[in-house]
Amino acid sequence: MKEIKAFIHRNRIADVVHALKHARFQSLSVVSVEGMLKALDNKEQDYSLALGAPVINEIKLELVCEDARVDEAIRLIRKYARTGQNDAGWIYVLDIVQALRIEGGTE
Repeated sequence: MKEIKAFIHRNRIADVVHALKHARFQSLSVVSVEGMLKALDNKEQDYSLALGAPVINEIKLELVCEDARVDEAIRLIRKYARTGQNDAGWIYVLDIVQALRIEGGTE
């Protein structure tokens, strides 16, 4: 199994998630983060006093899938996360060493 992490612009996340769900990817999370992608415009950019640098509110998408579906997921993310900029975000693929279900029953 693999974990795919993608850092993309906030205004593209709905299309990305819709495409992944349509393709029947299920194990995904969406987290709002402060990041340093290039802002699409001045309204998107803010300044972080804690970091002492310009930041934008971007999205970290986390997706777990079978090895055989990694290329499909990457293709969908790249297609639907496009912004028109040369650098619209990043995708990382990591190996999952172990995956354990947390069961809902009581002991």
